[in-house]
Amino acid sequence: MSLYYVQKLLYQINRDEYALNRFQTDFDSFLTEYDLESDEINALRQADIGLLYVMGVNGQILMHFAAMSGYEWNEYLDAMRQGLNEHGPVRAGLYATVWS
Repeated sequence: MSLYYVQKLLYQINRDEYALNRFQTDFDSFLTEYDLESDEINALRQADIGLLYVMGVNGQILMHFAAMSGYEWNEYLDAMRQGLNEHGPVRAGLYATVWS
């Protein structure tokens, strides 16, 4: 998994209108600039907030992408909960589940 590149991409489209336009109009070409795996690309394409959360995307970055994708606040929170139920614990990043 390339969590760094997923977060970098989301950060850029959240803050840069040109990057957002490219993401929305030329998705496949835009994504070639990032070292992403197929499951990450699919999660971004589908705006699968739950899966992106479980992959480890930071919630502060993810909430802006969710809003841009049409999620209301409560839908965003529900999507993260559903992601945990469907895909298991957070795999990486700040919210990763640590087992002792």
